[in-house]
Amino acid sequence: MDQVGPEAVPLVEDAASPRGLRELLRRPRAGSRTVPERCDLCSEPLPDDHRHMLDVTQDAVLCACRACSLLFDQSAAGGRHYRLLPGRRTELSGLRFDDALWAALGVPVGLAFFVRDGASGEVSVGYPSPLGATRAAVDPQVWEEVVRGYPGLVDLTDDVEALLVHRSGTVQEHWIVPLDDCYRLVALVRSHWRGLSGGSEVWEHIGAFFAGLSEKD
Repeated sequence: MDQVGPEAVPLVEDAASPRGLRELLRRPRAGSRTVPERCDLCSEPLPDDHRHMLDVTQDAVLCACRACSLLFDQSAAGGRHYRLLPGRRTELSGLRFDDALWAALGVPVGLAFFVRDGASGEVSVGYPSPLGATRAAVDPQVWEEVVRGYPGLVDLTDDVEALLVHRSGTVQEHWIVPLDDCYRLVALVRSHWRGLSGGSEVWEHIGAFFAGLSEKD
């Protein structure tokens, strides 16, 4: 698994917080590996640009070689156990949250990601903090209001895609991204946050992260 941030760090977690993020952070940093990174399914050596999968039953993100990625890219191959994390990164230019709707979602910060569970249909929200990731359930009626405002969210892929929102100051960005992108953002905030407000450095890194999404789109 790719290292995001300088070291493994603890997380503030509730029952819904993903174990995959902990595993993501424990991997060696790129450039400092002493042994080749290997596929978590078949142990084949991995290139730097390998894909990731979600082990739904364990809530863990796994590294996958090309052969395993091709196998699990067929939606029925892994059932509900293994899900290949998709590659699309799409900015939703027509989506906006007003302050009232954002408050109803119960998110106390301007960075958050929303994921729909494939088994229950429930939507959870996660957001980065100086100590890690926080996850909570979203009121179904409030989420229905969000979807009414942007029906394209119905096509969000269960478990493995997220609606990522950045609304800080004058910034309003809304993206559909693979779930591991959200984990990387959490790790970035945890690694660079300083003091009570985060400091200028963390916001520079956040800005660069979202600029990078545009380059990958």
